[in-house]
Amino acid sequence: MEDQMNCLLRHLIRRIPSQLLRATLEKWGRLTEAQRQTIDFTQSKWAITDRLYALAEENGWTVKHIAELEMCYVIDNPNQGLWKAFQLVDPKADAQALELLQFKQSFKNHLNELVRNVSVKIKKNRDEAVWIRVAWGDSFSRPNNLKPTYVVHYLQTPYVFVCRLTPKQKPLLSQALILSTRHQAIKDANLSGRKLTTIRDLLMQQYGQVFPTRYPSSLASTSQTVSNPHIEREQAEDEVNRLQKACEAFGGGKLPDLQSVVYKLETKFRDPTNKIMSENGEPFKCTVKFSSTNILESLRHCAASGIASTPVTLLLSSIPRKRRNYFVITDNVPGPSSQPNQPPN
Repeated sequence: MEDQMNCLLRHLIRRIPSQLLRATLEKWGRLTEAQRQTIDFTQSKWAITDRLYALAEENGWTVKHIAELEMCYVIDNPNQGLWKAFQLVDPKADAQALELLQFKQSFKNHLNELVRNVSVKIKKNRDEAVWIRVAWGDSFSRPNNLKPTYVVHYLQTPYVFVCRLTPKQKPLLSQALILSTRHQAIKDANLSGRKLTTIRDLLMQQYGQVFPTRYPSSLASTSQTVSNPHIEREQAEDEVNRLQKACEAFGGGKLPDLQSVVYKLETKFRDPTNKIMSENGEPFKCTVKFSSTNILESLRHCAASGIASTPVTLLLSSIPRKRRNYFVITDNVPGPSSQPNQPPN
């Protein structure tokens, strides 16, 4: 156990940026003021880790205590991996009455029934989010605390956000969540990203989503020294119209900073010059991915500036309205459609 704790501690301290280390340890609350004073944060990470390990032996810390430290860091810095959103469906009559203590006990009990060796820590954050850390083991091995799964769930809502989950663990986590939240099933929300707050705000509609029906004209601010006022007026009207269409499609305020959107095409190949592909009975499959530091802002700018045509196609405007960034396009369904329901992955 000491070797596990030492390995986890060194792995964690390497992950935490030096400028955040002091604040993270203070939030953890396991060190006294006198013990914190003995840590020289100007030293190397290796020296700091050695000092923390000595304090761990002095205080009798275990792997569970170091897992608490990791949770403190991840909760304050959640953009450490790819988060995927899921939605619980078909709630039972008493689902809305579920309390935190009931959820914690039920989730741990159900997961322990499914997995022989598993370590679970649950912590409620300031924003009412319930954070779950699951270190997975099996019948022959102890929980691997170096590769935990993180789950974020808001009680009394159907939304769940998961980071780092393998296909083998998927059905186990799904069943524990379904039973402990008193629902019948869980499905993929077709929304993912590296910023937890972004996909949370988009899925739960917690951002200032404004779709204007009328956009103010900028004609009054047109320069009085233009060479041809008729051309200038026509250009200004086109600009206002493009901006109007762009804001109608994506909203007029600040948009969630999604980094990508994926379209999976499963359509017939149409090209009269290529009979081999056109007469093939199987659908033509390919995947198209758009990436940007903020894909919604980029698409809105393309439409407003005239780079992309307006009105904006439903394939693009569906992102904020349907609250997803993964679409499957087929010949049978007009416009974008979602994947079949499936448990988290």
